[in-house]
Amino acid sequence: MKKIEQNKKQKIDSIQKAARKLFQSNGFIGTSMDKIADQAGVTKQTVYRYFESKEVLFKSTLEAQRLEAEANNDFLEALDLEDATKALETFAIGFIKRHLSKAHLANIRLLVSEGPMVPEITRAFYAVGPSRTKTRLARFFKDRFKIDDAKFEIDAFLGILLSMRMTVLTGLNAPPSPERIRQHSTKAVKAVLKLLDL
Repeated sequence: MKKIEQNKKQKIDSIQKAARKLFQSNGFIGTSMDKIADQAGVTKQTVYRYFESKEVLFKSTLEAQRLEAEANNDFLEALDLEDATKALETFAIGFIKRHLSKAHLANIRLLVSEGPMVPEITRAFYAVGPSRTKTRLARFFKDRFKIDDAKFEIDAFLGILLSMRMTVLTGLNAPPSPERIRQHSTKAVKAVLKLLDL
């Protein structure tokens, strides 16, 4: 990689890291491009050179976070497993683990507190994560079970998986053990297969 490209990548990484930290600590509304520039150690003009608006930068931080998480746990890859039940169970375990991560919980807290006032951050969040997951699951149900419209079943399945999140999100419970996640995933898969009459 040429030095100019390296410098550009380093600046973009610094800006994204600074923005993510500030969004999660000060909120989207309370974070200015000036603060992000200061935290990243660059000028505001440099921030705008790479990110035309705060919304674009926010979406970029979510995308970078998703890619980072996928390097360790890409739960969508599980849907390529040959055995359909095993594929769904493996997907479910990875999905729950990702959605109980500190980074994800911080994003949800931000969306809950500021999403109604700044709907563009909610749209950005859904574009990066949930819509991608639902699209992949819809293809899985069509390919494996010959079901053209499984929207209700997919929403029900994801709802069951995410039912573990609220008590962790609010600090009522510590994150569940790997065994508890596995058991919950197995039951969730049985429930969705029953919904599908399989």
